[in-house]
Amino acid sequence: MSRRGACTLLAWWALLALATHSVVRYRWWLVAGYLLVAVAVVALALTARDDRGQAPPRTGAWVPSAVLALVGLTHLLVPAFSYLSAPGQLVVRLVLGVSALAAAGLLLPGRGASRALAGAVAGAGSVAASALVVVGDPAPRIDVWVILQQAADGLAAGRSMYTQTWTGSPGISDAFAYLPWTAVLTAPGRWLAGDVRWALVVLVLLSALCTAALGRWRPAAVAAAALLLLAPGTGTLIEQAWTEPTVLVGLAGWAALVGRPARAGSRVDGAWWAVVPLAVALASKQHVVALLPLLAVWPRFGVRRTVVAVGGAALLVAPWALVTPRAFVHDTVLTMLRLPPLRFADTLYTAVLNETGVALPLPVVGALVAGVVVAAVVTLHRRPVGLAGLLTWCAAVLMVANLVNKQAFYNQFWLVGALLLLAVAAAAGAAGAPPPAGGAATAGAAAPAGRLRAPRPRGRAGRRPRRAGSPADASAPPSPSGG
Repeated sequence: MSRRGACTLLAWWALLALATHSVVRYRWWLVAGYLLVAVAVVALALTARDDRGQAPPRTGAWVPSAVLALVGLTHLLVPAFSYLSAPGQLVVRLVLGVSALAAAGLLLPGRGASRALAGAVAGAGSVAASALVVVGDPAPRIDVWVILQQAADGLAAGRSMYTQTWTGSPGISDAFAYLPWTAVLTAPGRWLAGDVRWALVVLVLLSALCTAALGRWRPAAVAAAALLLLAPGTGTLIEQAWTEPTVLVGLAGWAALVGRPARAGSRVDGAWWAVVPLAVALASKQHVVALLPLLAVWPRFGVRRTVVAVGGAALLVAPWALVTPRAFVHDTVLTMLRLPPLRFADTLYTAVLNETGVALPLPVVGALVAGVVVAAVVTLHRRPVGLAGLLTWCAAVLMVANLVNKQAFYNQFWLVGALLLLAVAAAAGAAGAPPPAGGAATAGAAAPAGRLRAPRPRGRAGRRPRRAGSPADASAPPSPSGG
């Protein structure tokens, strides 16, 4: 693994360890830790390059196992927030910690045949821990779970979640603050198994599969998938029914399709198919919109595909937005803007509020986020950056947005960490891959003899060669881009 990959994994671990300890408690040093992680992520994004065609690193293969071991120790030493009894919480931590340590051993260098087993161990540990929290806490005291459960019942009855009110909610009771596909993606868990959290478990598993596939199932990519499944705080994420997996599954599917090598003779490349999962992510939660300028300016996706994805998301949202437009705007826009700051959220916004009594003005918050977006767009426009670099920039944008948010908790930082893991997998998949055909041609890169130009025509002296495209040229060797 490269030094960049190692630094990315360490930043991910620090972020998730801080986020696990932060739930329902404010500490100034947690905010300071988040700021340091944000600086590291932005630095990684600023120094990113196009990594296609680079030789795979010959050292550092032990790093993913070391980080998995750190995760195992974090589970054992840092209690995660839960409504389970003390013995139940201990069992969940042991399941996740032991699974992480076992996966770390299986992914040590020289055990290539153990990658599938390591992935299976991570998946089994994640599902087992999730089952323990879902069964052990059948009715968590949080408004998100109540809202998703009753929204699923409303969908089954043909009702709009934007006209419903939520019975027994300990928080929001008169708004569905998400975009509609958050309900669509989680409802099958309620319909088939009685609880929307089972759908979230499936979405995390699908995201992990996309992560491993993005990295062509290489050890670093399998490790990234295992880290996603066994991340510190995983039990809290599922128990509280936090909805970020609905976004991640779309972004992970998008990355896996964009990173897939183009097939010879295919009329539609993976980047066009990637429009579909991106549209689903856009139709699930609002903050994905902040990533659109980055995707539009990145040459391997571009403006046209971004516009098509936005159009697809609009079609997915339209059945609710057009039927009840006023309720839709109230719930998804006005409710979010009017939410009060929560003083136990570990963000820069709440730190300033708690320590000085001053609330950051909205223009200041917007300027900070816009500044990072502009920096990302300028960087992506001026120099070639690979998929790993793009994903790192996406993580940086959301990280800064979280830091200046009135309400940002473990789940928002979990999504930032998931993007960093996707970046690690993308770098693993790009290592050793052939450079882009267009870039090779323009840069004058070397190519095998006999593939750059057709052989000179042979025949009697003075005989004119046949024109290009005649039947005699049908057996000419293929061009570099055609093979």
